[in-house]
Amino acid sequence: MFKPVAHQHIFRASFSAILALVLASAIAGAQERPRVAIIIDDLGYKLALGQRAIGLPGPVTVAVLPGTPRGRTLAQAANENGKEVMLHLPLQAVVADGKEEPGGIRLEMSRGQFAAAFAESYESIPHIVGINTHRGSLLTRHPGHMAWLMEEISAHEHLFFVDSFTTHESVALRLAREAGIPSLRRDVFLDVEDNEEAVAREFERLKIIAVQRGTAIGIGHPFESTMSVLEREIPKLESEGFELISVSGMIRTRQAAVGPIAR
Repeated sequence: MFKPVAHQHIFRASFSAILALVLASAIAGAQERPRVAIIIDDLGYKLALGQRAIGLPGPVTVAVLPGTPRGRTLAQAANENGKEVMLHLPLQAVVADGKEEPGGIRLEMSRGQFAAAFAESYESIPHIVGINTHRGSLLTRHPGHMAWLMEEISAHEHLFFVDSFTTHESVALRLAREAGIPSLRRDVFLDVEDNEEAVAREFERLKIIAVQRGTAIGIGHPFESTMSVLEREIPKLESEGFELISVSGMIRTRQAAVGPIAR
């Protein structure tokens, strides 16, 4: 009897095997190992999943939402576990879902209100080494507000910036580079679909980009499916020929390729 599901599993297994061979061949021909960085966003609400994110092997970076009930606790634990901590700064999206984010920055804010909101969020989370955007599909397309954001980040000389790139109209990365802020933009969202098969597929895509370009940065979230895939797949990276690095390490790697940014 014909069983489409079985054939589907066979196809997926064959595709995975072919992909592994292609990656292995490409890596063997490269002069340096492809480098991958991973950020886990949205920490601060769910304690157990946040702890799993912190416990992921290697220099995975965590991004913590301000004003959340467990944000400070998880940021402290991440720092103690050798993980880089970022402020996951909420910026206004095009479509509101009715949920008001603590520390959210909105289009109608004055310059003074913007600065006060940024300062409150920044002070709410310890051990911050960088900023990345939460939502922001509206605000990141506004050059004036992004210039304000870069002024606030520049006031803290040690900070870097990551544009989570929730809209192709974002000007955030350009404004960060014009301000001389060490910065980059994510390449892959690992879990737009919250299931293990989709996360595994996007993780493979992250590796393909790393092989093609030399580096790739992915963003995931503290979902059960994401944690399960990353707990399984991250330990394989070294044997597959990849190097997992921190976000600050990724910024240094990319700057070395194009030259330093004046600040």
